[in-house]
Amino acid sequence: MKRERNRKMIAVIHGPNLNLLGTREPAVYGTTTLREIDVAIVRLCTELGVAVTTEQHNGEGALIDAVQAAAARGAAIVINPGAYSHYSFALRDALSAAATPKVEAHLSNLHARDAFRKRSVVSAAVDGYVAGFGVQSYLLAVRAAVALLDRRKR
Repeated sequence: MKRERNRKMIAVIHGPNLNLLGTREPAVYGTTTLREIDVAIVRLCTELGVAVTTEQHNGEGALIDAVQAAAARGAAIVINPGAYSHYSFALRDALSAAATPKVEAHLSNLHARDAFRKRSVVSAAVDGYVAGFGVQSYLLAVRAAVALLDRRKR
C-alpha cells in the first residue's frame, strides 16, 4: 500500500477475543459488535479525513506483525491488546520499536476490574491510554492519534 503524500493514516488493531464482542460478557463489554465498532471508527476517520484500516487477531504473533506493518506504513496505531496488555512483553517491544504515534484503548475500565487487569505492560510503550468508555474509548483514541499525527507535522 503506497502512502498518499501527507495523508494521515491510522491502523486500528483489535486483540484477542474482541471478535466475540456483542455476546461476550455483555455486562462488561456491552452488546456492540466488533463490526459495529469498526463502522463507527471508519465513519469518524472519514469525517476527519484520515485513512484507516482495522484488523483483529487472536494470536500474539499476528498482533506483533500488524504493529510492525502499520509502523512501516507510517500509520499511527490504536491498539486494544486485550489480555495481552497484562503480560505480553513481546507486544510491548514491538510497540516500543514502532516510531509512530500509538494509543492503547480498552472498552472497560481495567482498574475497576480483576487485580491482574490493573497493570498493562504495553502502556509504557504507547503515547496515551483511553479506557472505560465503551465504544467511545476507540473513538477518543482515534482522535488522540490524529492529534499526535498533527503534532508531528508541525
